[in-house]
Amino acid sequence: QVQLEESGGGFVQPGGSLRLSCTASGSTFSINNLGWYRQTPENQRQLVATVARDGTTNYGDSVKGRATISRDNAKHTVYLQMISPKPEDTAVYYCNGVTFWGKQYWGQGTQVTVST
Repeated sequence: QVQLEESGGGFVQPGGSLRLSCTASGSTFSINNLGWYRQTPENQRQLVATVARDGTTNYGDSVKGRATISRDNAKHTVYLQMISPKPEDTAVYYCNGVTFWGKQYWGQGTQVTVST
C-alpha cells in the first residue's frame, strides 16, 4: 500500500506563484510515476504533470511552459511549481502515484484558488 500526503495550495493571486508538494509513504519502492491531476469546478479531471522515477516528465497542455514538476526520490516527494497562475487554474489538485505494476494511488486533494 502507498499513502500520498499533499501540502501547499490555498489562495494564490493571479501572476503569483504556486508550489505543491506530495510525500509518499508505505511501499514507496513500488512507485514509478508520481504526479498531479486536477479536478476543475466544471468537474473535469485534467493532467497537470507527472514525473517517472527515471526523471521523464509529462505535462498537460494547459500548464506547459508555466509548470515545473520535480522529484526527490530519497524523500519520496514530488513537487509542482507553477508561475503566473490564472483563475482557470483553480481546482482541487490531487497527487497521483502509479506503481511499476500499474496500480494507482491518490491523495486526498488540496484546493487551489487563484483569485484576487
